[in-house]
Amino acid sequence: MPTRNVVLTDRQAHLVEKLVSSGRYQNASEVLREGLRLIEDREAQDSARLHALRNAARVGMADIDAGRFRSFGSPAALNRHLTAIADKAIGGKPATRSK
Repeated sequence: MPTRNVVLTDRQAHLVEKLVSSGRYQNASEVLREGLRLIEDREAQDSARLHALRNAARVGMADIDAGRFRSFGSPAALNRHLTAIADKAIGGKPATRSK
């Protein structure tokens, strides 16, 4: 396996030592590999979210191009429309509002 020298802050070094001392990891390399695995997981999740967002944007743009959209005269009108959609989505019950 390739080796690397890394510089850690005192806080990071203390955390690595604490994790190894706890028995959760056998050595500092295991701690760093776990950290890198978490970064890989987060990168994959971010990529999946971005892919879904781009697909949703494509669908939305296609709908606009095809004339499938509504215009609202005011923010209040848009809010009423969105509230009605939300109410329908949660079972037809009006959303409760706190004042």
